[in-house]
Amino acid sequence: MTEDVQKHSVHTLVFRSLKRTHDMFVSDHAESISLDEKSHKMKMAAKMRTEYGPVLKEGRDKGPLHTSDPYGQLGYPLSDTSSDYLVTGTHLYPSAPGVLLTADTQMQKMPSEAGVHSIALALPPSQARQDACRTAASVGDIHRHAGGAERSQPPQHALSLLEGGGTKYSTLVAKKAPTMPKPQWHPPWKLYRVISGHLGWVRSIAVEPGNQWFVTGSADRTIKIWDLASGKLKLSLTGHISTVRGVAVSTRSPYLFSCGEDKQVKCWDLEYNKVIRHYHGHLSAVYDLDLHPTIDVLVTCNRDATARVWDIWTKANVHTLSGHTNTVATVKCQNAEPQVITGNHDTTIRLWDLIAGKTRATLANHKKSVRALVLHPRQYTFASGSPDNIKQWKFPDGNFIQNLSGHNAIINTLAVNSDGVLVSGADNGTIHMWDWRTGYNFQRIHAAVQPGSLDSESGIFACLFDQSESRLITAEADKTTKVYKEDDTATEESHPVNWKPEILKRKRF
Repeated sequence: MTEDVQKHSVHTLVFRSLKRTHDMFVSDHAESISLDEKSHKMKMAAKMRTEYGPVLKEGRDKGPLHTSDPYGQLGYPLSDTSSDYLVTGTHLYPSAPGVLLTADTQMQKMPSEAGVHSIALALPPSQARQDACRTAASVGDIHRHAGGAERSQPPQHALSLLEGGGTKYSTLVAKKAPTMPKPQWHPPWKLYRVISGHLGWVRSIAVEPGNQWFVTGSADRTIKIWDLASGKLKLSLTGHISTVRGVAVSTRSPYLFSCGEDKQVKCWDLEYNKVIRHYHGHLSAVYDLDLHPTIDVLVTCNRDATARVWDIWTKANVHTLSGHTNTVATVKCQNAEPQVITGNHDTTIRLWDLIAGKTRATLANHKKSVRALVLHPRQYTFASGSPDNIKQWKFPDGNFIQNLSGHNAIINTLAVNSDGVLVSGADNGTIHMWDWRTGYNFQRIHAAVQPGSLDSESGIFACLFDQSESRLITAEADKTTKVYKEDDTATEESHPVNWKPEILKRKRF
């Protein structure tokens, strides 16, 4: 027979709820309740000891931490000086299930060694046979669960338990305050020379290994070779029937490689200044190419969402690296695994295993198309450029390091030298100089558009350091190639680092 539930009016129930709420939050909405001084002191003393005791080593010889400290001195008194406490129930300690209370164990001090071992030996035989070190671990657990190890045992004793019993307990270690490293000072860069001669946008640059000349590819369908020291034109190569988007000079043979929007990839013999090989297979415009530093293979990428690996000598298509869903804008090669890195308009970066021809990792952190990649010459890291951010990554798995924010434009090109100067060039004609380690933007350049060109035609399509890393060469939309060098007259006093630490960036190394 069930009892009838007494019914109350809504009015009564509402006021009951109000009364309960008022009682719960009376300290917030009414007069403050008087503070019990003794309880407050005991609470603060316990909190200071548990959180800061192991760090405040100097206080061990200075007596009690507080006059009302109920736990004694900072010297961590041993268990035989602690107070008694009453143990009730059948499970004396979590590590010893089923051990019944006795007259000897019901009233117990902070467990002494003898008491601990007697309890540990009372474990069931099946549990004792599980592991030779289980008893030792139980000893440590007994100390820990008794509530005294953290505050009643000296750190040396806790460490001995850790070594002897293999418990997971460890003493507090003072963490070092997080610091943000100060950027390294770099001298500012200034415009040194303007080289004109192309009749269209200059889209690509390559410097030869001997640092005597450099090559540019342009929208006027020509490839021009320039003397690096004087900036004078040495040679013009014709053969492409559309914009030349990529050039590369081999370090292993006297060959120059070029690709363009005419779907062609050409190999030029620089002794005869003519094309000796064609690499057929791309279905649309080829946007970039790169040579492997140690193997005679060439990697090209294009608008059909693939990158292709070619044998230089046999012209064979060794691999077709497929997986992207949009135009592959840039490709880079390196010695170590992963050997090929591609950036795509589908906002992803892929790291490829050249042997298997498969993707090793896909990085999807960017929100917009990735048009530029650069490998650090000394570190096992690389950077990618996108309108949302410049991101730094760590090989081999593409672990994220940090963002370089502030270049709010379509970034077409990146370059970095051994001194840690990262250069980013954008569609609006701006060049930003960054400190690689900290991501500090120490200089911004917007070169004047050359006479005869529109103000809107000021984009930076490619930039590259020469072999000495003392010159920066840029390919621009005003049909010129510009050369920058460091300002020799600048000092840390004349151009100080205007750096203010902001919110600490989280780095994953």
